[in-house]
Amino acid sequence: MELILAGRNLRILFQDITTLLLDPQAFRDTTDLFVERYKDKDITVVAGVEARGFIFGPPIALAIGAKFVPIRKPKKLPGEVISEEYSLEYGTDKIEMHVGAVQPNDRVLIVDDLIATGGTLCAAAKLIERVGAKVVECACVIELPELKLLMKLIIVRFASNVANTCNY
Repeated sequence: MELILAGRNLRILFQDITTLLLDPQAFRDTTDLFVERYKDKDITVVAGVEARGFIFGPPIALAIGAKFVPIRKPKKLPGEVISEEYSLEYGTDKIEMHVGAVQPNDRVLIVDDLIATGGTLCAAAKLIERVGAKVVECACVIELPELKLLMKLIIVRFASNVANTCNY
């Protein structure tokens, strides 16, 4: 996998996961690691963060018997959405999900391909908790330790108060 960096702030432009996706056994093994971890945790929703959370989230959701909910960038979802704005090192961004896709008391696993600072995952967790659901964990395939992560684990456990956990 190759990390391509640009700009004086070492902003992430692209992390190539195609080598993993081109190897069916490696892709299956990666998905199976997550399935094994979450199969008995009563997860009702797997929420995938755009765009590569859409690659790993659906097979995990199918294997554990949960529904899949996409969390997308603004104006990509039809219909009524709720959104969460979050800070980036170079500005702000926003993520959205369909109203009603996640219900109060759902138990949610958030999936993305990569964790750098944790900002997107924190925003996704805040969005999900705002509708009364519980974020069980956030799971990522890749971490970038060279970027001084807010969270040091590939699988991030959120405290009950996500807002406090995600302040930085």
